[in-house]
Amino acid sequence: MSIGLGCMRLSTEADRDDERSIGVLHTAFDAGITLVDTADAYCLDDRETGHNERLIARALSTWQGDRTSITVATKGGMTRPDGRWELDGRAAHLRAACERSCQALGVDRIALYQLHAVDPSTSFATSVRALAALQRDGLVEAIGLSNVTVSQIEEARRISEIKAIQVELSVWHDEHLLSGVAEYCVAHGLTLLAHRPLGGRRSRARTAADPVLRAVASRHDATPFEVALAWLIDLAAVIVPLAGATRAETARSAARARTLELTGEDRDALDARFPAGLILRRGRAAAAGAPVREDAEVAIVMGLPGAGKTTLARKLEAAGFVRLNRDEAGGSLRGLIPDLDGALASGATRVVMDNTYASRKSRAEVIEAAAARGVQVRCVWLATAVEDAQFNAAWRLVERYGRLPEEAELKRLRKQDANAFLPSAQFRYQRELEPPDPSEGFSRIDTIAFERQLDPGFANRAVLVWCDGVLMRSRSGRRVPATPDDLEVVPARAEVLRRYQADGYAILGLSWQPEIADGIQSRPSVAAVFAALSERMGLSIEVEICPHAAGPPRCWCRKPLPGLGVLFIHRYKLDPAQCLYVGDGPQDPGLARRLGMPYRDATDFFEAQAVRG
Repeated sequence: MSIGLGCMRLSTEADRDDERSIGVLHTAFDAGITLVDTADAYCLDDRETGHNERLIARALSTWQGDRTSITVATKGGMTRPDGRWELDGRAAHLRAACERSCQALGVDRIALYQLHAVDPSTSFATSVRALAALQRDGLVEAIGLSNVTVSQIEEARRISEIKAIQVELSVWHDEHLLSGVAEYCVAHGLTLLAHRPLGGRRSRARTAADPVLRAVASRHDATPFEVALAWLIDLAAVIVPLAGATRAETARSAARARTLELTGEDRDALDARFPAGLILRRGRAAAAGAPVREDAEVAIVMGLPGAGKTTLARKLEAAGFVRLNRDEAGGSLRGLIPDLDGALASGATRVVMDNTYASRKSRAEVIEAAAARGVQVRCVWLATAVEDAQFNAAWRLVERYGRLPEEAELKRLRKQDANAFLPSAQFRYQRELEPPDPSEGFSRIDTIAFERQLDPGFANRAVLVWCDGVLMRSRSGRRVPATPDDLEVVPARAEVLRRYQADGYAILGLSWQPEIADGIQSRPSVAAVFAALSERMGLSIEVEICPHAAGPPRCWCRKPLPGLGVLFIHRYKLDPAQCLYVGDGPQDPGLARRLGMPYRDATDFFEAQAVRG
């Protein structure tokens, strides 16, 4: 049995004492702990980056034992500006951080170097390749990953050999048992470093008071905390708990857990109390216990917000399925599990659940609850592209409210309308998505491609034109004209659009006006500019604008998000396939694609049409 020491609190506690901490480390080494886990970010703030690593180096240099028996694992990819925890997974940062960690630890090569966490602003593959380069260059013996999913582990292993995975795991935190991370580590022989193996400070009281932990502890003259650690160690040989300690007695207690041998009676009691462990002991199917029923089924409909889950779930509901949905019932996804168990217990044979279910963990809770009743779970995955889901989300807003609500209003509406969400909800789903896999325990996975079907009454045509720089310019050199006097109409383009208008096309304009959000322009002054544009071009052109500031989009109308185009499609009953979108910016083709419209580059379009005219 093995156990490690998590050293973060020796450097992050407000009342820390370096000499006392070195004493704790010496006690741990003397007691037989041979692995310590640290990070360059274990410090109070970025003025003392590497504090914990330097502390460990001092402890090793002053210890009288065999220093070669101690393995030091550290991490990079996190920073501490002004005491905050901020991610930085860039390759340049990881190399610099690793070099600093070598200096802080006083070594030429780090035994195990881990990515502290996945940085969503950096390609995960980039971070992993950076770790692989450190290993190739001899700065690192082995590399590991922290706080990752099964799909991320698989992606990383396609790039480089991975030695260890670090995730939170305890009797109180079973997410990574349910998510499949622990199973994956066991199946592939990866060391699983379990941080917060006692659940953290908030779980101290319930660990001490838990009747099952106390009963097992009494049989071994141990503490409930030692039993909780022994339970983890006993689940699988690859699991190494990283017990945190700031006192010598805590370090000795953690080391004693290594020698605690659980009996069959102990395991039965602990497995009954903490059943997620059975996934590793017996496998998912055996852990369920109940015989499989052929007359019942639970269907999980998963997909990103706006993918069409509600539509499909309602069809299944009409076919006799009992529908369980958090947005309608309120509460959390986990809160639906008792409802599922109740429905199956009361005789329901078909149940559909249609929230996002992006993670393996969220799906595992459904699979586990259904399996306890002998019911298999089918996954229906709406593999809708985010571009189509963006259109759907904007369409629902326009159809229900006749407009695109602003950010603050969307947050209020969200309380009673599940479809009132910001684009960030879809971006977050993309980041968090773990595609469904048969190994999760599904009876089958049905993948459904999205196919848009508009009302046959939507048969009208239009030319949508990006106005800024395509139809108008500023005489004074501003980004867009500020007043009618500042307006310059781009020559020779009005005639082309007039011909399309005469042929039955509506001429519709789109524009970005962040000057409104910045307080430089007002909506009336912008409207005056577009009224002058329509007059000088000699055609009727209706314009919709995005008035929001630059930065991450917090609205549905910022290009390439499709909100403005959706407004026009809905208002004019347009058939997108018969329309044209004309623009000249790098995001214009993406906007046209989201709207389902053929795209034309402005210069090529107007020149070609002028020749034909």
